[in-house]
Formats: sequence, C-alpha cells, structure tokens
Amino acid sequence: MLSNIFLLKGKNFHDLNSLDVYSYPDDILKNGNRDFVKKVIIGHDQGVIENSRNDQDSSNQKIKHELNHFTMDCPVPQVIDDLNVYTSCINSKMIIGLIFNKDDNPHDYKEIFEDLFYEMLNNGKCCKFEDEMEIENFLITLFIDIRRYGDEFIEKASEISFKPTGIFIKVFLFGIDDVGKTSFVRRIKTGEFIDNYLTPTRKFNIEHVQKQNRYLAIWDMPGQRAFREKWFKGIQDSNIIIYMIDVANQLRFEESKRELWNFMNKHDSSGIPLIILGNKTDLIKKPEEQDNTLIRTKQEIIDFFELDRINDRDYFFYFTSVKTNYNMNKIINTLFNTV
Repeated sequence: MLSNIFLLKGKNFHDLNSLDVYSYPDDILKNGNRDFVKKVIIGHDQGVIENSRNDQDSSNQKIKHELNHFTMDCPVPQVIDDLNVYTSCINSKMIIGLIFNKDDNPHDYKEIFEDLFYEMLNNGKCCKFEDEMEIENFLITLFIDIRRYGDEFIEKASEISFKPTGIFIKVFLFGIDDVGKTSFVRRIKTGEFIDNYLTPTRKFNIEHVQKQNRYLAIWDMPGQRAFREKWFKGIQDSNIIIYMIDVANQLRFEESKRELWNFMNKHDSSGIPLIILGNKTDLIKKPEEQDNTLIRTKQEIIDFFELDRINDRDYFFYFTSVKTNYNMNKIINTLFNTV
C-alpha cells in the first residue's frame, strides 16, 4: 500500500541545499536529514542507466508522454533505507517518488502511476510546478487516487481472510477537523481510545474491520480546510457515508453545516445511507440529566443543520462519545447491518 509521495525540484540536483522537497503525508526530511534524498537521486540515475543497458530496443528505453510540455521517464524501483521506493524523472528537472510498504511490488502500480500523472497534466488545469500550494494539491490528489487503486484492485487487507460469500462494505467518513474521526476509527478497529491524542490528521487512512462474514473498509478523510476539496476523491463506490459533528463546540456548527451541505449539493451521492454522528457527548451531558440533555440537543442539531431536508436517502443520527464508548456498539451494528 502506498504510504508516501514526494517531489524533488531544483536547478541542480547535486546541490541539496538548493533543492525544494515536497512530500505528503509525512515529511521525508525529518530532523533535517537529507541523506534519503541524496540516495534517491543517485539510485534513480543508476536505475535509468541500468535499464538503458539492458534494453536493446531504444523505443522502450524510456516511456515518454508529451502532454502539454511534460515528459515522464519510465519509473525506477529502489530500496533505500529499508523503504520500498518507486521514482520517475519529469522533464529531466524533477523527480517524483512513491514509497510503498515493504511487501508491495511497485511494478503493480506502474500503469496507474503513469496514467494518473498524464491525466492530471492534461485536464485543462495543468500543474506548472511553480506554486507551493499547487504542487501540494497535485501530490495529495495523486496520492489519494493511487491509494484508492491499491485498496480496490491490489490490496485486499492482508490481515483479513475474505470468504467468497463475504459482504464488503466501504464506509466514507468525513467532517471538519478536530471532531474525533480518527479516534472513532481506532475505537472500532482496536477497542481503544488514546486520551490527549491531539495531533491533527493530515492524511487519509483506510482501516479494515471484520465481523463474521462482513468486512468494513473505513476511509477516514482529513478535515482541515486545505483538504476538504479532496473529499470527493474518496466517496466513489461507497456503501455508507458517515458525517461527524463535535456537539460540544457550537462555535463551529455553522462551518460544519456549511461543509455538510456543500458536499451533499456538489457530489451526487443520492441513495447512499448517511449516518450523522454527534460526537463528544461526554463534554455536554451530566449523568443525572443525560436523557433530557441529549433529547433537547438532538432536536437543536436537527433544526440547526436542517437535517429534515435530507430526502434522497435513509439517514440516521446518533450521539456518541468515542472517549467513553457511548453508543459505539449500536453504531457498529448499524454499519454492519445497513447494507
């Protein structure tokens, strides 16, 4: 499975200090270590030379597509610092690289890597690789599409033994940042909750959960504003949609409502069951008045978010506290039984 994507850009690849390095979702220059980048450059060049020597047909030495003004060399597999890396050179000026899990075969991704790259550079909104935000969006989009390809066509969740009669359910989980999405997935997957886990999610994750002959693939999408335009990348072929709200933070209700309806109006997902989770109830209810508080709050949320306008699908609303495990079993049963 793809774990990281990076781009090296500069006028002189031998001068690492002048090289611009972009990566998603993790920083490949942790602690300022540029040794990995140096090995990528050296290994990439050696790989291209070696491929040229072994290929007598000059037309097959490099795979180049000329869309707009970009060309892309045939990707080169490398193992660097125990990482499984797949790199290609763009216009002899940039190197783009994919980092996979150890057991992955990069060649399985060769066709989708090239096809997506050229499709994105020929879609009328070509990335010029000049603006930092433009480059970041390019890498995020390419990363998500390759991950989706890997999850749907190559990876079959090695920890799960699929049965011929099993039912596979894809769950698309989204919401604005800091509502508890990743903690929710971790609770379903492991039964655990990590308190004071405050690091915001900057990447989307896919987690698999098995129950009898049913299998959940939960797509956890980051909620920061910069990533919300990428939400539509994950919804394709989803069987269930989950939208999560932080019921303890009313200051962000307007933002959360806007993002929910922007998504619902912009992307055709009619017919896909929707589960709305009001998370963090442990912060708003007191034990002695739990029922009354939640009944009143539920109606307030339905009215504020205009949930009664949802008429193109079945939808469910549940309060939950991932921290205290409140209602989690009910939600899990709904996920497995809705489809």
